[in-house]
Amino acid sequence: MSSFIHAISTIFHPIFAFFGFLLAFFYSLIPNYAVAIVLLTVVIMGALTPFTIKSTKSMMSMQKLQPEIKKLQVKYKGPENRQLLNDELMKLYREEGVNPLGGCLPLLLQAPFLFILYSVIKGLSYTKLVKGAVVAEPRYIPHTSKMYENLVHSGGQIKVFGMDLSLKSFSSHGSFAAAIPFFVFVAVAVGLQYFQMAQMNNRNKKSGQTMPSQQQAMQRFLPIIFAYFYLVIPAAVVLYMIVSTIIRIITQDLMFRTGVSNPIKNGVERVLPPAEKSSEASKKAPNTETKPSTLKAQPRSRAKKKRKAR
Repeated sequence: MSSFIHAISTIFHPIFAFFGFLLAFFYSLIPNYAVAIVLLTVVIMGALTPFTIKSTKSMMSMQKLQPEIKKLQVKYKGPENRQLLNDELMKLYREEGVNPLGGCLPLLLQAPFLFILYSVIKGLSYTKLVKGAVVAEPRYIPHTSKMYENLVHSGGQIKVFGMDLSLKSFSSHGSFAAAIPFFVFVAVAVGLQYFQMAQMNNRNKKSGQTMPSQQQAMQRFLPIIFAYFYLVIPAAVVLYMIVSTIIRIITQDLMFRTGVSNPIKNGVERVLPPAEKSSEASKKAPNTETKPSTLKAQPRSRAKKKRKAR
C-alpha cells in the first residue's frame, strides 16, 4: 500500500508543488495560514466559476422541463414504450440544451482539488525522527520561502489562532475545549451546504418550478455524507470547503438577481409521436356506430287519410 501511495505522490508531485508554491506565495504576502488557504480557494473557485454557472443553468433548466418530462412519461408509460421514452427524453434534452447530469459537475470538479489540497496539507505538516527528535520537513513548498521557515520552527504545526489546521476533528487535541473549533468547522461547512440548497429551492418555489423527488432526496442526504468526510480530513481542507461554498452561494445569488440562471430557450409545445399499443389496447373496441334503421314506414291509417281529405 505504501508503495502505491508513493507512486501516486511521484506522479502528482508537480501538481502538488504548484499549489504549494501558490500557498507559499500568498503566505509571503500575508503571513497567516488561514488567509493563504482562503486566497488559494478564491483562485481555484475563480477557475471553476464558469462550470458553476453552467451547472446552475442546467439544474434550473431541468426543473423547468419537469412538466414536459412528466407528460412524456405519461404518454409513453409501460415497458413496451421504454426505449421510445428514452429517445424522446434525449431529444428533449438536445433541443433545450440541457445536460441531465450537469448539476453534479461542481462536485465532480471539486474532487481533484480536495485530493490535491489534502495531499499538500499533509506534506506541509510532514515530520520525521532524527536522532530521537521530531523534526519538521515540509514538502511541496520552496525551502527558501517564509512559510517553510515558520513550519520548521513550529514543528510542522499549521497554527492559526491556536488551532492546528493540519489536525482532524478526532485527532488528539489535549482537551475537549481545544477540539471544539474543529467540530464548529464541520458544522459550519454542513450548514452552508444546506443553505446553498435552500437558496436553490426558494428560487424554484418563487418561479413555480417543481424539483424532482430524486434531487430532493439527494439534497437531504448529501450534506450528511459530506459531514463524515469533513470529520476525517484536516481542518485546513474543511476551511477550503467553507470558503468555496460561500463563493458558490454568492455566485448563485448574483445569477438569480441578474437572470443569468434563467433558461435561454422558452418551452414550446412539442408534438409527440404516437405510443405503441399494448396487447390489451390493441384489441378492437366494439362497434358502437348507430346503423340506419331498415324498418319500412308503416302505412297511414284510413282515418288519418279521411281527415286529411276533408
